[in-house]
Amino acid sequence: MSRVVFVHGIAQETKGAETLLEAWYPALADGLSLAGRDLGGDAGRDTGRPDLVREQVSMAFYGDLFRPAGHRGLGVPELDASDVQEGLETELLLGWWESAAAQENRVAGPEAAARLRTPRLVQRALDALSHSVFFAGIAERLMISSARQVRRYFTEPAIRAAVQQRFAECLTDETEVVVAHSLGSVVAYETLCARPGRPALTLITMGSPLGVRNLVFDRLVPPPAGGPAAWPPPVRHWVNIADRGDAVALTKTLAPLFGERVHDVLVHNGATAHDVRPYLTARETGAAIARALRR
Repeated sequence: MSRVVFVHGIAQETKGAETLLEAWYPALADGLSLAGRDLGGDAGRDTGRPDLVREQVSMAFYGDLFRPAGHRGLGVPELDASDVQEGLETELLLGWWESAAAQENRVAGPEAAARLRTPRLVQRALDALSHSVFFAGIAERLMISSARQVRRYFTEPAIRAAVQQRFAECLTDETEVVVAHSLGSVVAYETLCARPGRPALTLITMGSPLGVRNLVFDRLVPPPAGGPAAWPPPVRHWVNIADRGDAVALTKTLAPLFGERVHDVLVHNGATAHDVRPYLTARETGAAIARALRR
């Protein structure tokens, strides 16, 4: 019985459902415990925390769908600026660059960069991002690979359908909460929109790029028609959680785009603004999940 279903984001292709749950479930438990003190507990007991055992939580894992096939060469093939495709991949990297520069003084901004041509423009973006807190320690090829996964999801129908099917297979009639991180929020949104007959549930999005115009929002299915985007019929409550410094969640508030029923919440994740673990340990996230489980 899956009362809570997690949906992960990009760059998880060499992991698996159980591997991810080893990190996600304890973080979820910590968030629930912290929130429990505010939702009915006291200084010594977390009596406000709802009972949620490991067996009631599942991970909709799809990372392997992006894992390259084996090859005769040694190691992982390197990617550089010349491998970045124009269009969505380039625009994503530039968007992350602009966001990182706006948040961090140490990151040089893209002023006058529009006069440069790809791949020189992309290389400047990669160089700048390598100095940001958000992408600290991440190799260029991993930044490029992350942008490529987003591009493939939106431009390859077979990949999109397979990813959504993985999530749909985890949903049961007992599912009360879907917790979706990063690209996983796009997967959850589109899949739930396509399944209006499902039982009601609560959707919690964390570090979501759903509101990013042109790159994500305008590519959604069903497509927005000039006004607010479609509301996923099974979703009874939607809580969107974002960190101000999260370079992926370029648009922090989703209510203006998806309707005032979305409850937008800001949290502080420290240096790892987009990491799923501080999102899950935040008492705001724990409170949203606890309320959903108590309904």
